[in-house]
Formats: sequence, structure tokens, C-alpha cells
Amino acid sequence: MSSRDAYAALRNPVVRRFAGGRFGAVLGLQMLSVSVGWHLYEQTASAWALGLVGATELLPVFLLMPVTGAVADRYPRRRVAALAHTVVAVATALIALVTWRGTSVAPIYILLAVVGAGRAFAMPAAATILPRLLSPVEFANANAWISSTFQLAAVTGPALAGALIAWTGGASLGLAVAAAGQLLFVSQLARLPEVHPLPGAVTPGLDGVFEGFRFVRRSPVYLAAITLDLFAVLLGGATALLPIFAKDVLQVGPAGLGWLRAAPAVGATLMALLQTRLPPWRQPGRVLMAAVAGYGVATIGLGLSRDFFFSLACLFATGVFDSVSVVIRLTLEQVITPDALRGRVSAIKSVFVGFSNEFGAFESGATAALFGPVASVVGGGIGVLVVVVAIARVWPELWRIGPLHTLRPSQHL
Repeated sequence: MSSRDAYAALRNPVVRRFAGGRFGAVLGLQMLSVSVGWHLYEQTASAWALGLVGATELLPVFLLMPVTGAVADRYPRRRVAALAHTVVAVATALIALVTWRGTSVAPIYILLAVVGAGRAFAMPAAATILPRLLSPVEFANANAWISSTFQLAAVTGPALAGALIAWTGGASLGLAVAAAGQLLFVSQLARLPEVHPLPGAVTPGLDGVFEGFRFVRRSPVYLAAITLDLFAVLLGGATALLPIFAKDVLQVGPAGLGWLRAAPAVGATLMALLQTRLPPWRQPGRVLMAAVAGYGVATIGLGLSRDFFFSLACLFATGVFDSVSVVIRLTLEQVITPDALRGRVSAIKSVFVGFSNEFGAFESGATAALFGPVASVVGGGIGVLVVVVAIARVWPELWRIGPLHTLRPSQHL
């Protein structure tokens, strides 16, 4: 792909507005995560308290999934996404108020559940806006650029949150900025073209709600890809434990925590930018499995590290490998899913992602409390390698797929 082709998606104002707004939303979520994690650990000194953050945000995503997908397919998606991100903004602002007043941590968990509910509606709606506005051949390049802005926000958010905590001595200012980031996305969603749902997109009743499940079940390649992601992040996600590593293992304080949280995003950003210049993968399934295996190896290195800079390098590598995985999985979802089902399929994916990220945070906190943070992270990395081998055996179809842009919804079986 030439450098001119690499910038094709950015010449589209729809992609620019969506990517710019999403940068604000991701920045806000990253700052929310770092600020809340530091505040809770400062208040409780408990790994369980960090793990409970993930479980609190996951439960609404899991419970609301059948509804959120149908809503994204039945109503204009940009309106649903805008309303959902507004809810996240308000809840984040209230968390800032709670931390500023220094009251009990219990209200924080209640408000995190509201954040989880807002994200439950936001994820399938926002993730399915662009496929109706772009052609299939544009997906991979657009996804690489959107992933780049996502990762840039993931770099900036933790570093900024850590700096604000170090400057102010508390989490409130970082949380206020996080709320503003959500409102930036709302403002950009309002500038996108309105796309109305297709007539008869959702079958009435429970049958329509579960059409997405049937599609995923009949799509072994996609089912394999999201299952691989679920278990890889569930077992290998050490992000929730970084406050412990920053304070107790590496002893680098809140500013160091910001850089540790930012390191994966630095690697992911650079890899996403590189992918905008690469031709489509000829064997994306094999690339996906190799990337997840690399993620597991880097996670093991992080758990064994006692050096701040080596830990940064390991986290950087996890970001590189995760970026490859994200672009492949997102493009695969967009090219094989009929538009009438995109909301419900994306909602299912959101549960997989939410389960792996949020329950993974709970799992990491629980195993760290029982066995220590080092054993938790190293054991998780080993588990990722085992999962890659298992997926290759259970779903060999993933190993054999060709270039993603050649796939069509009618060829998903």
C-alpha cells in the first residue's frame, strides 16, 4: 500500500470526526480507570478493591446485552451512542465530586455501575456507525487509523491522569477532565450523517433479540476470534494490578503508574500507524494467533520484571501485539456481518470484550490477593499461550482464512 493510500480514510470527514470524538471518549475512560484505581488503592490498600472495579462495570454490560444490541439495530445509532456517552459523562463527573469530598468509596462503585450501563449501550451503537458510511474496502484502513487515535488516547490518558494526581494529590481533577472527554465525543457524533435503521431490521419479540447469537454460532471464524480475545485478555490482562506494581514492586509512584499504563498504548499506536501502510494480511488468522501468543510472552516478562524500564518494554510489546489483534478482529466483524445484525453482533462482542477486560480485572485482583501480583501476572501469561493452542485445535477455520477484504456476509460459514 502506498503512503497516499495509507491516508485514504483520513480524507473522509466522517472518519476524521468519528476518530477525533472517539479520542476524547477513550481519553476519558483511561483517565477514569487510572484515577479511580489510584484513589481506591490509596483509600483501601486492597487488591480486592481494584478487582471489584472490573466486576462492577461488567455486570450491567452482561445483563443489558440482549437489549443494547436490539436498540442499536432499531434506532439511529449515533443518537443512541450520544445519549449513552452523556450518561457516562454525568456519572464520571459525580465520581469526581465523591473523590473530592472524600466520602466513603461505596458511592464510587454505584456510579461505576452507571458507567457500565452507559457503555453497554454505547459500545454496540458506536461500533456499528461507520459500516453504513464506508465501503468494505475502506474498513481496514479506517480501522487502523481509528485504532491509532484510540491508542493515542490510551497513551495520553494514563500519563495525564498520573500527572494530575501527582500535581493535585487526588483524583478529582483527572475525573473532571475524563467527563469532558465523553462530551467531546457527543459533540462529534452530532456532526455525523444520520443513518436510519433498515426497514424490518429487528424481528419482533425474543426471536429478534437472539438472532445475533444464532449468527455468531454459525460463524466459526468469528466465534474463534472473539473467544481467543476473551480468554487472552481474561488471563493476560495485568492492567488492574499496575497500581500495585507501581507502588509496591517497582516503587515509581503515581507518575510512574501513568507511564506504565501508557506504555501498551504507545506500542499499539505505533503498530496501528504501521498497519495503515501495510497491505492486507494474506493469512490474517495465523497473524492473529501469533499476535496473541506474543501478548502472552510479553505478559510473562512483565510479571517477572523488577526493572521499571524492562516493565515498560514488556507493556509496550503487549500493545504492539494487541493492536494487530484489534484491527483484524474489528475488520472481520464488519465484513462478515449483515448490517441488520450489526448492533446485536456488536453487543455480543461487547460482552466478550467487557467480560475479558472487566472480569479479567476482577480475576487479576482476586489471584493477586490470594497468590501475590507476580504469580497472578506470570500465570496469566502462561494461560494465554495454552489458549492459543486450544483455539487452533478447536477452530482450524481461523487458521485457514484468506484476506479479510475478500470476505462477504454470505461467506461467513
